[in-house]
Amino acid sequence: MSDEGPHKTSGSDSGSELAGDDGRDRIGVIVPSSNTTVEPEFERATADDVTIHSARMALESVTVDELDAMSDDAVRGGELLAHAAVDAVAYACTTGSLLHGPGFDVELEERLEDAAGVPAVATARSVCRALEGLAVERVGVVTPYTEALDEREAEFLEVAGFDVVAIDGRGIEANTAIGTLDPDDAYEQATAMADGRSLDAVFISCTNYRSLAAVDRLEGDLGVPVVTSNGATLWDICRVASIDIDAPGALFDRS
Repeated sequence: MSDEGPHKTSGSDSGSELAGDDGRDRIGVIVPSSNTTVEPEFERATADDVTIHSARMALESVTVDELDAMSDDAVRGGELLAHAAVDAVAYACTTGSLLHGPGFDVELEERLEDAAGVPAVATARSVCRALEGLAVERVGVVTPYTEALDEREAEFLEVAGFDVVAIDGRGIEANTAIGTLDPDDAYEQATAMADGRSLDAVFISCTNYRSLAAVDRLEGDLGVPVVTSNGATLWDICRVASIDIDAPGALFDRS
């Protein structure tokens, strides 16, 4: 699919019949099995007539080997979400969608779109679209990840055309431990990383890092847009599904 993205489609004929006309928009998300943040952040940021439906992929630790194995479950997740007649599907894992470098994220979106029969987005590509839409050149990045994954993420963003001025990781592998981090942790890590640096934006990486609630405060204090993995993914899937949304941050102000 192109970066402009299609408008909402009804999927297959059988999916349309299943969906009926109940007035709800349905967002499908494919998440790591240990992720405890995507669904609640999406639910809090969307209207009552938008429902979130998830499929899960096996992952306990955020390591190269486990992320690589997890991606094998993605297509099956897309096929199963099609049964719920969702309007669009998101592969909601940042490092899982950039693990194999630029191009893997685009291929992943295409595979999921074929499997689900509706528009699909992948977090790594959604982040790039968000940063591009905000005209970002110089970005500072904070993550919960180990150094090995930070290096892959920085390389991915650099090849995508962004100048990664700094990247700061917490060195955490256990995804359940990442899920215990809260918006105050994100605020403190982002402000420390950005201190004294000239940036066009801050990116808080990881769909299991509870950080969307820190965006307004960070943007007010730092004076630059702040993009989170879940914020970018939610913005992108609502864009391709033609769903109106009002969520924190400059990214949604331009929707």
